[in-house]
Amino acid sequence: MGLSIDSNSSHLAWVYNIYQNTGVQIPFPIISDRDGSISRMYGMFSPVTGSTTTVRNVFFIDPNQIIRAILIYPLTNGRNTNEMLRLLIALQTSDMAKVATPANWYPGQPVVVPAPQTYEELLRRVEGEEGLCCVDWYLCYKDLP
Repeated sequence: MGLSIDSNSSHLAWVYNIYQNTGVQIPFPIISDRDGSISRMYGMFSPVTGSTTTVRNVFFIDPNQIIRAILIYPLTNGRNTNEMLRLLIALQTSDMAKVATPANWYPGQPVVVPAPQTYEELLRRVEGEEGLCCVDWYLCYKDLP
């Protein structure tokens, strides 16, 4: 969803302008936060400018209402949609498969398996646990189906 301190009329004009100029229809709701109460709650106003100058925050909030990641883009720089999608898929992959995604990870690449919690698990890794590619006993990768 989108959130802005602009009015509902402004949002309608903005969404329609995007459609007119690009053919893209915005598929998510945009909430008007005229008094800035929601924006303040999430720290969305720029402490640098000390005003309501636009700061483009992207929040990833899970179904349990926990903020999992925040990307902050200044007014002068556009957002990276590919990175937002990559991060969303990485969060979903980590949750689903109980793994971590390494730096620069993209879907289809190997994921990091959590470190062993017992000495027996450590020994299985050292002995070459099937399906894992290990750099060392604590750092192993695997491919997801």
